[in-house]
Amino acid sequence: MLMHEANVDQATGLRRMGSPRPVKVVAVSGGKGGVGKTNVSVNLAVALDGLGRKVMLLDADFGLANVDVLLGLSPEYDLSHLINGERNLEEIIVDGPGELRIIPASSGIGRMASLSPAEHAGVIRAFSELSYDLDVLIVDTAAGISEGVVSFCRASQEVIVVVCDEPASITDAYAFMKVMNREYGMDRFHVLANMAHSVREGHELYLKLSRAAERFLDVTPTYLGAIPHDERLRKAVQKQQAVVTAYPSSPSALALKKIARSVDEWPLPRQPGGQLEFFVERLIEAEREYVEEMP
Repeated sequence: MLMHEANVDQATGLRRMGSPRPVKVVAVSGGKGGVGKTNVSVNLAVALDGLGRKVMLLDADFGLANVDVLLGLSPEYDLSHLINGERNLEEIIVDGPGELRIIPASSGIGRMASLSPAEHAGVIRAFSELSYDLDVLIVDTAAGISEGVVSFCRASQEVIVVVCDEPASITDAYAFMKVMNREYGMDRFHVLANMAHSVREGHELYLKLSRAAERFLDVTPTYLGAIPHDERLRKAVQKQQAVVTAYPSSPSALALKKIARSVDEWPLPRQPGGQLEFFVERLIEAEREYVEEMP
């Protein structure tokens, strides 16, 4: 796809493109709370930024947002201001580590935890108004299988399912995939074992989930890898930094950087999937240009 000359937006530091290219959109979910989903989202975004990609991280846990807390940020505006019509999406973007851009959510505002489907759709559509040069959008979803979680996962091209070695985690991850598969036809899931005590344990967690999915859902999730239990990850949280930055040679950081390289190799979408999606206009434009370039 032919890229046009970029210019820099002085307010955000992001590069605007004459003809924006498709964006790889990855949702991070898992069903159960407490599995380290947000930590995975933050470190994956920071690690992808370290690979030279232009990355944006959306905190889609509207009622209990904590991406900003994990990174020691104090945003002036957040998604509640977008929902209320007080600010547009560009005005709530904040700078994260490196070149990472973050869209913060609110915390402790009850209404934000129970938005209507139309309001979720409005947030997703708002991304089509961004004309910045982006490679990847990471969407950190809320726990559970709420309307918001479903909407944001359906609007993404790839879904990472984070699990840990707890029966409830496996059960909830399976329930999440069951809902997304049977009710919405999704069949692409990438399982990531978090806080694993060994490589073998991580793979066994994947196998438990994969066997159930294959048997009852006719879904074969892929194995993205395992993040080891690591005390330095906890220390990084206390320092309000990503572990890939605070302790780049730690076992968890090395695992996360390996996972980021795998995600980086996932192909870009070439066409819209037929439902509400992030950056759908870019997909439509990419499909049009692809067709025009065909012999």
